[in-house]
Amino acid sequence: MKVNIAQLIISTTAMMLFTAVSLFLPAGNLSWPAGWAFFLLMFGFSLVITLWLLRFNPELLAERLTGIGRSDQKTWDKVFLALTVVAFSGWLALMGLDAVRFRWSQLPTWLHTIGALLLLASFYIFYLTFRENAYLSPAVRVQTERGQTVVSTGPYRYVRHPLYAGLIPFALGTALLLGSWYGILGGVLLIVMVARRAVQEERVLCEELDGYRAYMRRVRYRFVPYIW
Repeated sequence: MKVNIAQLIISTTAMMLFTAVSLFLPAGNLSWPAGWAFFLLMFGFSLVITLWLLRFNPELLAERLTGIGRSDQKTWDKVFLALTVVAFSGWLALMGLDAVRFRWSQLPTWLHTIGALLLLASFYIFYLTFRENAYLSPAVRVQTERGQTVVSTGPYRYVRHPLYAGLIPFALGTALLLGSWYGILGGVLLIVMVARRAVQEERVLCEELDGYRAYMRRVRYRFVPYIW
């Protein structure tokens, strides 16, 4: 499977514009250092991981671009992803309103710094997951055409959904970096939504992917070892 470079450029540009509008329009001010720090960190990582995939795993990158909307993607997952786009946009907008336009939250500088560090930690978790799992589709579907198998190495030795687990420091780190207590509440909601998806996804994998039930017996936790 080859990567469609034009599609990749369009998809990346659209995501950048979507994020910028969701973040800065509600803030009502482009002079927002924390907002630009988040934007540059997020899309700096996105560019790095995209180039890395293009070099080392183009098939996975192609799946990331084309997996959503395929006929074998579960209908409930299509609905979930649409809701997630709305929720993510609303979350960014809330933080723009909170931290800049109305200044409901006032966070000390050291918490902004901790937020940036948590965000970087989440990027490392994402990288480890991409490196280990060649079947990391954005859609809930079993990739029979690629001979998908169970991945149980790397971070998958400790939790069954390390990419989702990385959302925890991502959400908390983003809210702290942007300076929004309300953003933490919104981030918790996003984490709960993804946790629900993880449960649904596991039901599909148990039914359609050989060896997944045995993997679940070996690795007991979904997101955080010894907790859940």
